[in-house]
Amino acid sequence: MVETPCLVLPATEVPEDPGWLAAQPRPVVAVGEGPAPGADVVVATFEEARALAANIRQNPRAALVLVQVLRAVEALPPAAGLAVESLGYATLQGGEEFARWLAARGAPPALVRGEGPAVLARREGDRIRAWLNRPERRNALSVEMRDALVELLEVVCADPEATLELAAVGPCFSVGGELAEFGLFGDTARAHWVRSVHYPSRLLLQCGERVVCRLHGACLGSGMELPAFAGRVVAHPKTFFQLPELRLGLIPGAGGCVSLTRRIGRQRTAWLALSMRRINARTALAWGLVDELSEALPEAPVDR
Repeated sequence: MVETPCLVLPATEVPEDPGWLAAQPRPVVAVGEGPAPGADVVVATFEEARALAANIRQNPRAALVLVQVLRAVEALPPAAGLAVESLGYATLQGGEEFARWLAARGAPPALVRGEGPAVLARREGDRIRAWLNRPERRNALSVEMRDALVELLEVVCADPEATLELAAVGPCFSVGGELAEFGLFGDTARAHWVRSVHYPSRLLLQCGERVVCRLHGACLGSGMELPAFAGRVVAHPKTFFQLPELRLGLIPGAGGCVSLTRRIGRQRTAWLALSMRRINARTALAWGLVDELSEALPEAPVDR
């Protein structure tokens, strides 16, 4: 055992009893080649474990909430899993680690508005094609874009014959949450309420099997969490994926604790969040995060 904010053990020494893992008050990292279902994350070498431990040491409370949420989500229906994720996220929004990141950012939070629709949509019969439309902000998920996505997905959910193809304008699909808006709402209970009743992930649970996402460039944070709900995900070979939330003292909060675990499992989701490392499109394909690679870039809308 290595004395760090996480428990590091050889994979062969990790108990298989799920009750043991649930009782652990810190992340459990297994080292070795074999399966270790009683661990939060498995790495091949102790060097990799030390790198994870260094990240955990920077924001140990966020790391603990992350693995606790993932442990719970694995055994819950998806909708209940979203509630647990949001509660964990709200807890951290009121915490010291997130406050430290906000202080380091310096600038006060502010709503970000752009010109024209935040999401463009065209309908041809039962087929709806839509594009995230804030390329100047690298399609960061702002309040404005969130509301536009909710409106779009409500249409899809209301029409069982409708299908949706979602792509993005500009150099990448999305760099995740709009950081300029983080900390805008100090009432963390209200923030949880919004995520519970007015958020794209809730609607994607209802209609995701009729959604295709076409990804390119950077897919960070919510830019990978939301597409993972889709029935089919197609990515350009140069697409890359990353979960950077731990650096902010947070966890994935756009539904990723549910959508990613459903596609790639609890341990790989934990590794992505704790390591904050990028994976490329071929790794994403091998893991099941995406379903197909295509050299064709998403077709841009005729007019913006």
